[in-house]
Amino acid sequence: MKALATRNNGAILLLMFNIFIGFVGVGLVIPIMPTYMNVLGISGTMVGFLVAVFSLTQFLVAPYAGSWSDRYGRKWIIVAGLFIFALSELLFGLATNALLLFIARMLGGVSVAFIMPAVMAYVVDITTEEDRGMGMGWINAAISTGFIIGPAIGGFLAEYGLRVPFFAAAGAAALSGLASMLILPESLDKSTRLAAQNREEQKESQLVQLMGSYRTPYFTGLLIILIISLGLSQFETVLGLFVDHKYGYTPGQIAWLIAVGAIVGAVMQLTLFGRLIHWIGEKKLTVYCLLLMAIFMVTTIFSAQYWMMLVSVTIVFLAVDFVRPAISTYFSRIAGNEQGLVAGLNASYTSLGNIGGPILAGALFDIEINSPFLLGSLIALVGWMFSLRWLHKPVERPADTAR
Repeated sequence: MKALATRNNGAILLLMFNIFIGFVGVGLVIPIMPTYMNVLGISGTMVGFLVAVFSLTQFLVAPYAGSWSDRYGRKWIIVAGLFIFALSELLFGLATNALLLFIARMLGGVSVAFIMPAVMAYVVDITTEEDRGMGMGWINAAISTGFIIGPAIGGFLAEYGLRVPFFAAAGAAALSGLASMLILPESLDKSTRLAAQNREEQKESQLVQLMGSYRTPYFTGLLIILIISLGLSQFETVLGLFVDHKYGYTPGQIAWLIAVGAIVGAVMQLTLFGRLIHWIGEKKLTVYCLLLMAIFMVTTIFSAQYWMMLVSVTIVFLAVDFVRPAISTYFSRIAGNEQGLVAGLNASYTSLGNIGGPILAGALFDIEINSPFLLGSLIALVGWMFSLRWLHKPVERPADTAR
């Protein structure tokens, strides 16, 4: 563990901070948007589009960014993403109309599309097969923690001014970008970058990448990523509304509900994930986690006591916190010299789920309060069935590294 933390001038620790900052920004806006609605006079429908446009932009840009990281190196894609993120947060804080909010959120989607695939590919570059699971676990712990505690940070800083959270995020991202520029070494050697640049296949077309992804040995994993993102984004979108409407939870109770899940998930990823990968492998871990996700999304509906709700929500978050890095670790084993490309596809499938999930959850919640959790459980069961088929497939060979 210590060797991994200090490798490449402590690169993985800086990468964890970089991606944590990015995903804090994703959730930062949640507690502040109701006030922004009043201040700027925007409708709830427009707020929904603001949520969707972030993931949509990430979805469109991620495959390009993944390929660029293969061609030009991980470091500069990460640095560019951090500075774009700083600009997006600054614009959001300065916005006086809906147009600027849309531009800011689109830039935010671009920034995460740059940062996430490049960081994942960087981890693959600097780890061995033995400690790759641990490295992926650390990065995904930073992602999960940033995404889940972002709203809490936003709510706390908003007490000092409505726009303060965005200015703080912009400053943190700019400092992180500067630190990465000065400290972070490039992980991809020049010969590998040149080989990527000279490939005859053109992989910049996002549509071509997605249409061709079904032929790859990692397509089933990509489908599972889509299913997880769709189910979890549904769950997270209406969880606070659900416990408020059904059980009358206070904002403090909701905050603790989410915080405990985030902390347990992060600790387990840092301490247990690598061991589980060595013990049962990525595919079996995915099977078990999807089943847990399906079961405890349903138990959430019947968790009348606070402690029961706490257990249900924590297990759902923990299952997702394990299955995402498990699949990322699996991708890293079979992607060969296409780590950036595969990471980009991973991000694209994640974004597709994050676009559809909140829209679907909001519509279902208005129809029947329990329905988003029932559908989320059904979605997880579909993923579980896919993972069972995946489990019995023969071991895939790595992508041809000589191309």
